[in-house]
Amino acid sequence: SGTDEHGLKIQQAAAAAGTSPPELCERVSGLFRQALTQAAVSFTDFIRTSDPRHQRAVRHFWGALRDGGALYKGCYEGWYCTPEECFLPESQLAERRDAQGRPCKVSVETGHQVHWTKEENYMFRLSVFRDPLRNWLRDNPHAISPDPFYQRVLRWLEEDLPDLSVSRERSRLQWGIPVPSDSTQTIYVWVDALVNYLSVVGYPETHGEWWPAAHHVVGKDILKFHAVYWPALLMAAGLPPPERIFVHSHWTVRGQKMSKSLGNVIDPFACIGRYTLDGFRYFLLRQGVPERDCDYYDEKVVKLVNSELADALGGLLNRSTALSINPSNTYPCFSESCFPKVLDYREPKGTGRASAEDYEFVASVASLPLQVASYFEGFQIYKALECIALCVRQTNSFFQRHRPWKLDRKDPAEQLWLDTIIHVTLECLRVYGTLLQPVIPHTADKLLSRLAVEPEERGLSSLTFLPRYNGKPCPFEGRQLGPDTGVLFHRLEKSGQHWIEAKKL
Repeated sequence: SGTDEHGLKIQQAAAAAGTSPPELCERVSGLFRQALTQAAVSFTDFIRTSDPRHQRAVRHFWGALRDGGALYKGCYEGWYCTPEECFLPESQLAERRDAQGRPCKVSVETGHQVHWTKEENYMFRLSVFRDPLRNWLRDNPHAISPDPFYQRVLRWLEEDLPDLSVSRERSRLQWGIPVPSDSTQTIYVWVDALVNYLSVVGYPETHGEWWPAAHHVVGKDILKFHAVYWPALLMAAGLPPPERIFVHSHWTVRGQKMSKSLGNVIDPFACIGRYTLDGFRYFLLRQGVPERDCDYYDEKVVKLVNSELADALGGLLNRSTALSINPSNTYPCFSESCFPKVLDYREPKGTGRASAEDYEFVASVASLPLQVASYFEGFQIYKALECIALCVRQTNSFFQRHRPWKLDRKDPAEQLWLDTIIHVTLECLRVYGTLLQPVIPHTADKLLSRLAVEPEERGLSSLTFLPRYNGKPCPFEGRQLGPDTGVLFHRLEKSGQHWIEAKKL
C-alpha cells in the first residue's frame, strides 16, 4: 500500500493551505498510514512516491520507454481535469455554471471542472498497443475481475486509443519527478504513480522474483489507468502486465455518492469507535460487493453485526461452553456410536442418534474451508462470509434441535450424546474462528482462545473438521477450555448510546 504524492492537484492544495508540497504529503501520508494501522490492515511495504527508491525506479522505467521507441515529443491540447490529473475527451464533458454563475465545462463522471490546456509534452505511443492489449485480455479472461469490469475494458479497446501525454511543462508543474535529460518537463503523475507497483518489488534489479505474479486491488474510477495505460506502459518497457487486477466499486450513503459538499462523508475512525473495529470490518467485507456500488447506513450496520456476530456466533459460543451444559469446562469426547460414519445419510436410520439433517449440516461445514479459501482467492469475500454465516445458523439449529440441556447426565448413553453434541458444536466454532481471522481478528482470537486452540493450530492449511467422525484422533478432545472472557461480541445499541458501549469495552 502507500500514497501517490506528486502532481498539480497536490501542488495547488499545498499552496492553498499555505504549506509546501513535501510538508502536506508528510502529514496526509501519515494519516493514511494511521488509518490502516487503526483498521488492523497489515502491509509488507508502504511506498510513498516521494521515496528516493521510487524516484530511481521511475527514472529507469522512463529510460526503458525512451530506449524502446515508445516516446516522442508533440504538441498536446485538450480539456484537463486537475483533480483527476488527466485530459478528457469532449464525449466525457458537460456544460455547467461555476460558483460565480459563469458557463464552464465539467467531467460527466465526477463533476470536476476542466480547463483548456495547450503545451508541448512527451507523448506515449498508446495507439500501437491496442491489439497487444486485446490479445492479452482474450488470452487471460481472469486478468481483470469481476467480469463486468473486464467487459468494460474490452469495450474501451474497441474505441480509438489516442496517444497519451506523459509529461507536463516544468514551469507549470514543479512537484513531480523531472524527465531524465530534459529538465523543462515533469513526468506525468500517473506514469510516476503506477511504477510504485514495481518499486516495492525491487525494480529494476530484483523485481523478477515477484513480477508478474502481482495482484492489484483498485477502485473502479481508476480502471482505465490500471487496465489500459499501465499494461501498455509495461509492454513498452519490456515487462508483462500484472497477473490480475481486482476492481471494487464504491460505497454510497443512503443511495447518494459520498461528497464533501453534501456533507455525507463517512468517517471511518468514528465508525470504528461506534461499532468496534471488528464490527465495522465485518460489515464492510460482508456487504461490500465488488461489482456494484453498495449502500451504507448506520441502522444496517447495527442490524447485521448484532444478528451475525453478537447473536448467532457469540450466542453459540456462550450456549455450548456454559457451565450448566459443560460443567467440566473441557472439549468433550465424540462418540462414534451416537454419530456413526455413514456413506449415505439418506438411507434408513441406523443405530446412531444423529438425524439426516445432522449429516447434511456436518457435510456443509466440512466443505466450508475449501469454499471460503476459494472465495477469498477470488476476491469475493462477501460470498465467503455468506457461507460462514449460513453454517453458523445451521449449527445453532443443530444445537437447538437436540436440546442438550434436557439430556440426563446421570444416564451414560445420554452423557455420550450430550458430549457429542457439544464436541460437534465446538468443532464448528473452531472452523469459523479460524476462517474469520482475516476479517475479525480480535473476535476470532477471543473465540479460538476460549476453545484452547493454540496459535500454531490456527492455520488454514492444517484445518481439519471433526477428525473423529472420520476415525482419526482429535488433538482437542479432553483438553481444558480456555478462560471465559465473557461475551464474545457485545450487541450494538440502536440509539446514540452505542458508541459509549463500544468505548466502555
